[in-house]
Amino acid sequence: MTSITELRDTLISLLPPPDDGSGRAVCERLDELRVMRNVLDHQIAVHIALLEALGAAARAGSTTRSWLIDMGMPPGVAQRGARIAAGLGSLPKVADCAAEGYLAAECVDAVVRGIALIDKQAAAALSDDDRSEFESELLAQAFSGATPAEIASDARGIAIRGVEEDPDTVAAADDASLNSVHTRVTDEGRVAITADVTAVIGEKFLTMIDERSCPRPEPDGAEDRRDVAQRRADGLELLLDQAAIGAAMTTAGAPRTQVLVTIPADGADPARLPWVGAVSTSTTRRLSCDGGVAEIVLDNEGVPLRMGTTKRLFPHHLRQAIIVRDVCCVKCGAPAAHTQVHHVVHWADGGPTDLDNGCLLCQRCHTQVHHHGWSVVMGPDRHPWLIPPVDIDPRRLPRPSYNRRTMRLDDVLV
Repeated sequence: MTSITELRDTLISLLPPPDDGSGRAVCERLDELRVMRNVLDHQIAVHIALLEALGAAARAGSTTRSWLIDMGMPPGVAQRGARIAAGLGSLPKVADCAAEGYLAAECVDAVVRGIALIDKQAAAALSDDDRSEFESELLAQAFSGATPAEIASDARGIAIRGVEEDPDTVAAADDASLNSVHTRVTDEGRVAITADVTAVIGEKFLTMIDERSCPRPEPDGAEDRRDVAQRRADGLELLLDQAAIGAAMTTAGAPRTQVLVTIPADGADPARLPWVGAVSTSTTRRLSCDGGVAEIVLDNEGVPLRMGTTKRLFPHHLRQAIIVRDVCCVKCGAPAAHTQVHHVVHWADGGPTDLDNGCLLCQRCHTQVHHHGWSVVMGPDRHPWLIPPVDIDPRRLPRPSYNRRTMRLDDVLV
């Protein structure tokens, strides 16, 4: 019998197949290696199941998963292997196909997780016949070319069908009692958010975030430099801003930022937000660009002594005038409904709240102006111009606002 060491040495010394230039021989070799990989993954699962049955890890005060990680397996692979090992015993058809190398470990795992979900959602324990039927259905999905995600989706459909047969049972995807949102302020002053919500809430969230996180070209015409996660984070902030003013966006003069920022009059301490705590001066300036300002005088113990009336920085008529001039975000072209009014010279530095000192910036671009080196200046044509940071344009040449992007500065000065 060939040992595993001999098999390994054979693979190490494996030479590329001769090919006529069509790539057929290479593809055939790749397919053989794919089947071999599937067989190896199944054998790993079988041996994990044996290790678990022996109880060696438990007797040592550990877990089989921890032992696998100690062997050098990535945590995700160890978790998947342990999950497959625990589920294959009740899925003989899947086990046989995996043993022959016909199924990738990812598909095997999707079937195992799918059956576990169906079992969990069922009003009563699955009978052997039901389990076998569902196993065959998911197996057929796998052999039809379905991805692991599609197999999981089919399993959810089976589970929901089972739940609907029992009016007293609520599918996990619809069970609002399981909803949870957790927030944690990190040591860096950021906020980590995790949520587990119903399918409907998730659909609303994903739809609204998707609408607000489309890639937009940079002012120089380059592709959006943000990755998907960064675009979604910007979309989340825009969504919160819109929700704070009713999302209709018809009240153009309403405050754009509905959060309380406490700014010490003496400037000795940083400004603070109620939940997150201390924030930077740049963040404070950005938040107050298009918000409402109210004077609150505090005593030495931090108790309000006197509160003035809230004063809107950019009133309705000024915002409308700026929208007529700028049309959209002056940097990326986001619709006016998605923008805030930015003070070119900040009001805290004596900048006036007027047409010649305001411009439209979306949340993402507003952040870039306050935090990432972009500048806005008002040109001799009384339109805003953008100055990029050095890492984007070493010469820092002014660029016209988005709705006037075909212009150059020398067109104005001639």
